[in-house]
Amino acid sequence: MAPPLPLIETISQRLESFSTVQHQAAREHGPEAEGFVASATAALVGGKRLRGRFCATGWRAVRGADAALPSSVVDACAALEVFQAAALVHDDLIDNSDTRRGRPSAHRALEAWHRDAGWAGDAAAFGRSGSVLLGDLLLSWSADLFDAALEGLDTTPGRARSEYARMRREVMIGQFLDVAEESAWPRTPDAQHADRALRIASLKSARYSVQQPLVIGAALAGGSDAQLAALAAFGHPLGLAFQLRDDVLGVFGDADETGKPAGDDLREGKRTLLIAYARERATADIRARIDALVGDPDLGDAEIAFLREQIVGSGALERVEERIAAYADEAVAALASAPIDADAVVELRQLLDAATQRTA
Repeated sequence: MAPPLPLIETISQRLESFSTVQHQAAREHGPEAEGFVASATAALVGGKRLRGRFCATGWRAVRGADAALPSSVVDACAALEVFQAAALVHDDLIDNSDTRRGRPSAHRALEAWHRDAGWAGDAAAFGRSGSVLLGDLLLSWSADLFDAALEGLDTTPGRARSEYARMRREVMIGQFLDVAEESAWPRTPDAQHADRALRIASLKSARYSVQQPLVIGAALAGGSDAQLAALAAFGHPLGLAFQLRDDVLGVFGDADETGKPAGDDLREGKRTLLIAYARERATADIRARIDALVGDPDLGDAEIAFLREQIVGSGALERVEERIAAYADEAVAALASAPIDADAVVELRQLLDAATQRTA
């Protein structure tokens, strides 16, 4: 599906104008401050703007697909994209990822800045410390943009504010559970691994990538409880399908399309549903081998090929694909009697296809 370029461009233009203001404000603090802000701006480049698109579609589901998108909603869409950028900066640091969207990840770019400038101290430590602060700056920018969105509303802002706050809380908990699982899994009964993987997928991705942007958009439009509930019922299973597709791409995706090295999730030790399912049907020896390899940062092509073979041979990949299809069907079913604009339903179906059938 070809993405709706006007909306993507509108969100990107708002991010550019906001970034320009931040650059101008940073100049009085010296070149290091300017460079720091430039690094934050670089983190906003690229991406499909899916969260902003879901937010806009949530608004249109209430107001009508043909209604002109007000600047306040564009601000909210931009705020969600900045929040996403902050999450990726922190996620890449946690995972020790070298690349993002085919470019150096934020901590690696900051490390290179330190090294190229000939500064004193440990360049890698500078990159790590700087990326923590960079992600925090982006979180602040996201809040600034969302505040601007609320100021321009023609509806009461309370519900939108609370849904945005809920999104922020849940994704932070989900990120921590993801980190914790990489350490806690040996002490967890094997039968619980799949459920725990889905719990993380729900909090870390499904709610904040799809469900909450839709609900926030509807709340900005002054939607009813029934409309927000219908969009949440659509968004959560779609969000799970979105994350499971991401998990598949993290193991089997084309690096030229995903912008990250093939098998990176395996090196990072992601305890996804793919791994849980592969372990369920493995012999004790194979399970021990899987456990020894997943999380090894030095995995080579042969080891990655072995893990892929186990995931496919165990039926784990097929089972996850079946889950993706089932969640997509659940999302479609939630739209059948949803009290929302009919044309917006078509837009939601298109976004479902974009989120579940993607290759990057």
